[in-house]
Amino acid sequence: MRAVTYRRYGGPDRLMVSEIAKPVPKDDEVLVRVRACALNSWDWDQLVGNALGRIGGLFRPRHTILGADIAGVVEAVGASVTRFVPGDAVMGDLSETGWGGLAEYTCAREGFLTRKPEGLSFEAAAAIPQAGSLALQGLWGKPEAGAGKRVLVVGAGGGMGSFAVQLAKLQGAEVTGVDSGGKAEFMLSLGADHVIDYRREDFGRARARYDFILDAVAQRSIFAYARVLNPGGGFSMVGGTIPALLQGAFLGPIISRRSGKTLGILMWRPRAEDFAALAEMAARGEIAPAVEQVYALEETAEAFGHLGAGQAKGKLVIRICAT
Repeated sequence: MRAVTYRRYGGPDRLMVSEIAKPVPKDDEVLVRVRACALNSWDWDQLVGNALGRIGGLFRPRHTILGADIAGVVEAVGASVTRFVPGDAVMGDLSETGWGGLAEYTCAREGFLTRKPEGLSFEAAAAIPQAGSLALQGLWGKPEAGAGKRVLVVGAGGGMGSFAVQLAKLQGAEVTGVDSGGKAEFMLSLGADHVIDYRREDFGRARARYDFILDAVAQRSIFAYARVLNPGGGFSMVGGTIPALLQGAFLGPIISRRSGKTLGILMWRPRAEDFAALAEMAARGEIAPAVEQVYALEETAEAFGHLGAGQAKGKLVIRICAT
C-alpha cells in the first residue's frame, strides 16, 4: 500500500510517498481503508521535531507515518471487535492508537472511532475529530461561554478555532476572533462578531473584557489572560509555547484560587462520543467543517508547507483513496 512516511525530523521535504506492507488488525482493532486524513498542528510538531513533537521520540520519530484524524471504510475487524463490521463508514482519531492516517490503510482501536453520518463527505468528516473535539471540550456547555457572554477565541482562523467560533455562536455568545489580518474575512464568515489582527493589536493590553477565552496558540503571560477576564470568567489553554503551558499548569491554579477566575490547561482526550456529536451537528447544518483545501496524497508535503507557514484557514485535508 502507499503511505506518506518520514524517518528524520525536519521540514516537509522529509516526507515521501512509499510502498509499505498493509497492516493487520489486532483482536481489538479495526482495519480502515482511509478515504481522507486531516492535518493538525500536532502533525507539524512531530514532523519538525520541536519540544512537544519529540515526546516519545527524542532522537528519531516514534511514528513514521503521521496523520491522526481519518475518515474511511472498515475493511476488516479483529476477533473482539463488536461495534463495527466491514463496509461501515467511520471517522476518528488515531493519536492514541499509533497514528498512521496518511496511508491507504490503517488500524485503530474501535473505541476511538464512530460512524460517519451519510450526509457528511469523507473530507468533511476527517476534518472534525481532533480540532472539533478540542473546541467542544474547551467551551461547550460552560456557563462562561453561554448565551449573552463575551468569548474570545485566539487562533480563530485555524482548525480548532474555526470550530470554536461556530460552537460559541451556537451557544449564543458574542465572539471575538484573534488571528492574522489575512484571515479576518474568514473568521467573520464563521460567525465571529468582531476580529482582531494580533499583529496590530494586543488583546492583552486592550480595554475589552471577556467572560471566556480559548487560546490555541498561547504565547502570553498567564497574568495577561487573568487581567482581561471579567469576574468569574474562565480561560482555557489548548496549545502554545512551552513557557505559556508551564505557566498555565503551575500558576493557573494559584491565580484561580486568588482571583475567583478559572485559568488552566485543557486536559483533552479523544472521545468517540464527541466525534459523533460533532458529526451529527455538521450533518444537520448547525456547524460546517471549514476545509480550505483538499490535497492529493502526492501533495502532502505541499499541504504541510502551507500548514507550517501558519496561513491555513480552517482545515487542510489529504484525499487518500478516491473509492
